[in-house]
Parts: sequence; structure tokens; C-alpha cells
Amino acid sequence: MRTRIFSIAAGAVLLAACAEIPNGPSVAVMPPPGKPFDLFVADDQLCRNYATQAIGGTSASQSAAASAVTSAAVGTALGAAVGLAAGGGSGAGTGAAIGAVAGTAVGLGQADNSRGATQRRYDIAYQQCMYARGNLLPGQSAAGYRSFTPPPPPSGAVPTPPPGVPPPPPGAPPPPPPGAH
Repeated sequence: MRTRIFSIAAGAVLLAACAEIPNGPSVAVMPPPGKPFDLFVADDQLCRNYATQAIGGTSASQSAAASAVTSAAVGTALGAAVGLAAGGGSGAGTGAAIGAVAGTAVGLGQADNSRGATQRRYDIAYQQCMYARGNLLPGQSAAGYRSFTPPPPPSGAVPTPPPGVPPPPPGAPPPPPPGAH
């Protein structure tokens, strides 16, 4: 009986360890019209690093694995304690086996929740970064894209005349007319 329960628990833990979880954004971000692809790729790498740091430096799969292992360990310990209290020494082993199975099942559910929450936080940070770098997010239309307008020149800078207006003559400006203050 114990061997069977331990086999089930070990199988569940191995399945949890083999789960393939993506470690990147789950959203499609596109470059705006006219943006060179190599610049877009550089933005992507920068924003992936930013998003990883924003979620504490752990990937979604690391978060899920930690949650699964912790829940399985807690379930095993609680099962052993209940088995010991209920049936003495022989009940502790059975309780631990049942606790391992239950803890693993709960751990797998918690791991999926943890992975989903981590992935959402990662995606939000990634989208914020990519948007700030001028890229298009899902649902954004390239037709509505407006190019970046540079900030106004610093105060004291000489403004450039509008097109078609000739530049001022070279040299110092003439003195003000008499009577003007």
C-alpha cells in the first residue's frame, strides 16, 4: 500500500517538474511603421530584462516549481503528523504518503496559479517598456500611430524660422528706432 501511494506521489512530482512553462512574454508587440527591425529586437531584449527584474528576477516556471515543491513538502509533513496522531508509528508513514499525494495535488494547482500571476505581471511590465520605447501593443493600430514629437528647444535657443521665411541678414542687429524703449 505504501509503495503504491509513494509511487503516485513520485509520479505527480515528476509530472510537475516536467511541465514546460514559457519564460517570455505571452503578448505580441509589433514595431511601428518605419522602425528598423534590429532596433525593435534590441527593444525586445531590453524589455525582457526589465520585465524579469520587475517581477523579482524569477521566471514563471521558477515560481511555479517553488510553489509545487513547497506545497508537496507541507502536505507530507502535515500528513505524517495526522497519521502519527491517529495511528501511532505505522500511521505516520501512511499519513505522510497520503499527505504527499494531497500536497502534490494542491501544489500543482498552486503552481499553476503562481505561474499565471507571475506571467501576467511579466507581461504588464514588458508591455509598459515596449510601449514606452514606441512599439505597438495588441489592439493598437499602426494607422493611428503618431510619430514621436521632439521636445521644444531649451529656453534661450534661437528658434528656426518657418519654411519659406528667409533667414535674417548676417551681422549684428540694427539699433532700435529713436524713442523706442
